[in-house]
Amino acid sequence: MKGRSSPTKERSGRLGRGWDLHMPYFALIPLLIVVIVFYLGTMAWSVGVSFTSSKLLPTANYVGLEQYRVLFGTARWLVALENIVLFGFTFMASCLVFGFLLAVFVDQKVRGEGIFRTIFLFPYAMSFIVTGLVWQWLLNPGLGIQQFVRGLGLEQFTFGWINDQQLAIYAIAIAAFWQGSGLIMVIMLAGLRGVDVELWKAAKIDGVPTWRVYMSIVLPILRPTVATAVVLLALGVVKAYDVVVAMTQGGPGVATEVPAKFIMDYLFQRQNLGLAMAGSTVMLLSVLMLLAPYLYAQYLRKESRH
Repeated sequence: MKGRSSPTKERSGRLGRGWDLHMPYFALIPLLIVVIVFYLGTMAWSVGVSFTSSKLLPTANYVGLEQYRVLFGTARWLVALENIVLFGFTFMASCLVFGFLLAVFVDQKVRGEGIFRTIFLFPYAMSFIVTGLVWQWLLNPGLGIQQFVRGLGLEQFTFGWINDQQLAIYAIAIAAFWQGSGLIMVIMLAGLRGVDVELWKAAKIDGVPTWRVYMSIVLPILRPTVATAVVLLALGVVKAYDVVVAMTQGGPGVATEVPAKFIMDYLFQRQNLGLAMAGSTVMLLSVLMLLAPYLYAQYLRKESRH
């Protein structure tokens, strides 16, 4: 009968619609394989090697937690852990504070806003190797800031942090802060531009000082933005390697040793694969501990919306 489709055609139509609905999932299969094999697989392999006595090449000689006992009994590793805490706190705190202040400055709709954004973000476009070399020259007592100021007549001026065992790690934090604060400025600026204009108008009518609005209203609203910035900075801290190599090679002595450099040295120079993988596993656990609160907060936020 005209206008009525046959059961065969209806069944074919349902099958076609079902195929269309599942097509996106089939398209994700290659990506799923890559994630399982190359990301989760290599991480699992690294953790497994850390429980063996592998040296130059991986072996299946299981030694339990022996590599971890050796790792935490190595003074150089303990220095690296202490340095990463000092570096991380200094780097993250300075980036968050200065990046927020830069974002507030740009958010005032100053003339030439695009130029300022480009200038502040430009350091982030450079690699850490280039940043490290530039700041190595600037902090070199015989070439950089100290020499420049002494050339102005202040002969007693000293700024040799990069050669001081107590201050060298902070010299590296300065270079990393110079590069990372621009990214935080962009993230904070995006958050500031999302604040409802009506809040500003209401605060202005009530006569609330601008600094109080930022501290009591804007910053609590920007809590998810700040959390994102903290996670990104924390991941950068864990991966800190190239800026250290470019500026100090871990010196003077082992004063600026960090876990990533320790792992690379034991992996490629000392051919101790098991110990290097034990260090990598410790850093992996550190990353998971950093990400877990953030992911849990994201989960709670989604649950509250439903």
